[in-house]
Amino acid sequence: MLAAKQPKPKKCKNPACVVSFTPQRLGQAVCNYTCGLAIKDVNQEKARKSLAQIGRKEIKVRREKLKSRADHLKDTQQAFNAWVRERDAAQPCISCGRHHQGKYDAGHYRTVGSNPALRFEPLNCHRQCSPCNTRLSGNIVNYRIELVRRIGAEAVEWLEGPHEPKKYTIEELKAMTAEYRAKTRDLKKGQAA
Repeated sequence: MLAAKQPKPKKCKNPACVVSFTPQRLGQAVCNYTCGLAIKDVNQEKARKSLAQIGRKEIKVRREKLKSRADHLKDTQQAFNAWVRERDAAQPCISCGRHHQGKYDAGHYRTVGSNPALRFEPLNCHRQCSPCNTRLSGNIVNYRIELVRRIGAEAVEWLEGPHEPKKYTIEELKAMTAEYRAKTRDLKKGQAA
């Protein structure tokens, strides 16, 4: 007949206690109830933080389920724009050719409203200063001149040509969002190194 395996002695979790004890039950962390009462506040704080973290995760999952296709499209656009700004970080504004301390946008040559099929086309979007993009409606004449210099006349003509409309599914938008966020992180890591 086999003898039951005895548990190994443990050190009491109470920092004020130096006793080594043999646990009487599974998960026992302290040698007696007085040590357990001494560390109850620490355990309650850990449990409260853990429950709060679980609650935040559940809320995030519920919010994700409530998102519409338009919400996912907005997320993808934000991730794409952040990637464009990071990709062109060393370049000046594509329209005015200057570097400044102000805000930069991801300016589309063919606007999203006029040609939504090119919304996520990297050749169609470049770093542009906010005044050129918003106040000068893209400063499109200077944008085109610099665009021809950067990507070539043939690529610009392709951008100006007709394009088939694209209807992205929610899964495609989620994948694109994750892809552009990963690309942005990689670019930032490359600059930090």
